[in-house]
Amino acid sequence: MMRIDQYTYRISWSQEDEEYVASCVEFPSLSWLDTTPEKALAGVRKIVAQCVEDMKESGEAIPEPLSVKSFSGRFMVRVPPQLHRQLAKLAAESGVSLNRLISHKLSQ
Repeated sequence: MMRIDQYTYRISWSQEDEEYVASCVEFPSLSWLDTTPEKALAGVRKIVAQCVEDMKESGEAIPEPLSVKSFSGRFMVRVPPQLHRQLAKLAAESGVSLNRLISHKLSQ
């Protein structure tokens, strides 16, 4: 059974609305505005729970929480050939693989 507290929630101040806005990363179309961060979080959690219930009832696939999702550690990034060449040179000059160089740069 999926628990809505495993989803990734964010709370920030909206200067335009002059309220806190809470959102859920796994449900990007849902958000909640309120006067305190706590109320905003409670509000978005409530609508996420309602959305999950509706999805269950209609047989829709429910998003897996990012917190429990498995990741392979692999992804492909396309870059212009000139950048690829520059990175390959930098890796060679540093005595590391291109993969290690890119991984290090992404972690910074």
